[in-house]
Amino acid sequence: MQIPRQAVLLRIFIGEDDRDDGHPLYESIVLKAREMDLAGATVLRGAMGFGHSSLLHTAKILRLSEDLPLIVEIVDSEDKINGFLPVLETIMSSGLVTLEKVQVLQYGVDQN
Repeated sequence: MQIPRQAVLLRIFIGEDDRDDGHPLYESIVLKAREMDLAGATVLRGAMGFGHSSLLHTAKILRLSEDLPLIVEIVDSEDKINGFLPVLETIMSSGLVTLEKVQVLQYGVDQN
């Protein structure tokens, strides 16, 4: 699989407790991206953050939060990302979704 040098980064900000049909939302997003043959997806867990509600979520021991912030990042061609967005809309009820143009310098290793 190849990614064009000029690609798009889809960044999805959600919470650890967000669900899709009883499953963690981040899992649904990653599995759907894989099913749609996107180049790859990474889930990052934040130590602290807040969103539209201004409720602070933190991993500090004195203030335990089980709803830590998560970011799902997916890089692929603009066409493939645009094809994924309608699917993403059907499984997300809240969160922040951003797009930005990126330049891909390397993807994978040659199997020569």
